[in-house]
Amino acid sequence: MSDIKSEFGVFGLGVMGSSISLNIADKGYELSVFNRAEGGEEAVVDDFMKANSHLKNLHGFTDLDAFIESMARPRKILIMIKAGPTVDLVLNNLIPKLSKGDVIIDGGNSHYINTKRRFELCQEQGVEFIGAGISGGEEGARKGPSIMPGGKKESYEVVSNVLESIAAKDDFGKTCCAYIGPEGSGHFIKMVHNGVEYVEMQLLAEIYAMLSVHNSNEAIAKVFESWSQGELSSYLLDITIQILRKKEGDDYLLDKILDKAGNKGTGSWSSKAAFDLGIPNTMMSSAVFARYISSFKESRVAMSQKVKTNTNDFNLPQTDVIKEAYKMARLINHQQGFKLMELASESYSWKLNFSDIARIWSNGCIIKSHLMNSLHEGFKTQRDLFQMDMVFTDLLDHEKDLRAVLQAGLNSRSSLHCFTAAYYYWIDMTSERLPANLIQAQRDFFGAHTYQRTDDQSGDYFHTKW
Repeated sequence: MSDIKSEFGVFGLGVMGSSISLNIADKGYELSVFNRAEGGEEAVVDDFMKANSHLKNLHGFTDLDAFIESMARPRKILIMIKAGPTVDLVLNNLIPKLSKGDVIIDGGNSHYINTKRRFELCQEQGVEFIGAGISGGEEGARKGPSIMPGGKKESYEVVSNVLESIAAKDDFGKTCCAYIGPEGSGHFIKMVHNGVEYVEMQLLAEIYAMLSVHNSNEAIAKVFESWSQGELSSYLLDITIQILRKKEGDDYLLDKILDKAGNKGTGSWSSKAAFDLGIPNTMMSSAVFARYISSFKESRVAMSQKVKTNTNDFNLPQTDVIKEAYKMARLINHQQGFKLMELASESYSWKLNFSDIARIWSNGCIIKSHLMNSLHEGFKTQRDLFQMDMVFTDLLDHEKDLRAVLQAGLNSRSSLHCFTAAYYYWIDMTSERLPANLIQAQRDFFGAHTYQRTDDQSGDYFHTKW
């Protein structure tokens, strides 16, 4: 390596690390990359450097001290490794070798609580720490992801030129990377992004399940294609169309894929956070449980043999009805996601900017969609989708469509976890009276938990000897 010091460093050359390194190098930055040379990864750096030998601003290392020494101060190091305890091991090795003012960025899917802890650890050691949610998969990392950095604003400004240069651009040419807020806020936002993603995927899967009773994959793809031209356009809808049409010989590949869905835990994190904060997050929870249920394949097959089904008389709603129900469910999914972020923002004093979050989710990430552009505008004046006049009117007008889809699901024995959760959230949130009065009476009966009265405006609590 020459005497020129690198402007940036990437620690970890897995799929995402390699892709984002090439993205950074393409932007003209002098870049150092590091990967361990053990545990089956002995040739990772050599192979990466040989494959990209045309990039003269790219410098590879397997020695940590040499990697750190190769960078100009303040050093800026992006860690791209699997989330979990390994991140702590890496930090324990890195921090003693760094200087005051150096910046570490965790670009993995770390849990926001761990990010907060690591932020505080680094602050004690005089090192800056940023937890950056990065979405877009391998292609996004290479061509332009959506980046959600959280930490000290001053620390972000040190690395913002690199992060903003590699991020995707929105429809107005603005970068899909913006400072989110303090400590764990960036990873919290990425966690909610993944929860919304779980639901968006599940909604399409539920429509596919219902339509496939009487339609071919190509017919379903054509329905989705007609939707993708307008306000329902999204990355997930586009790839679903491609998946439905993919063939292996004369057969559709989708029909050969085992119906057991995997997950990496980030969807359940959103549900757990909602439980901890005390806010309904029913659609994300339903999407997670739907994946869990799918894993019981052997039991499902055995039980299905005992159930006689006949869906020949099943009448499918018009595709326009299904379209409007899908639109309604998506709006409620985003409502629940942003309400979760709102309560977290208030609880942790993060002061999140929802308009900015919607904007950086408008491109580069897995949940990018036309809807995000609308929400970017809507959140400039409101912090609640239900308070946006156009959104509420849409929901009100198409409740009947969602109800028709649920009825069709019952008739065809199609499981509609997320559509059902969306419907009942809407019903509950627009109902003046819920049966929670009975719950309170029951709690008071067996546990003397007390209750408030409708005929008493003092706010006092009462107990009855039932």
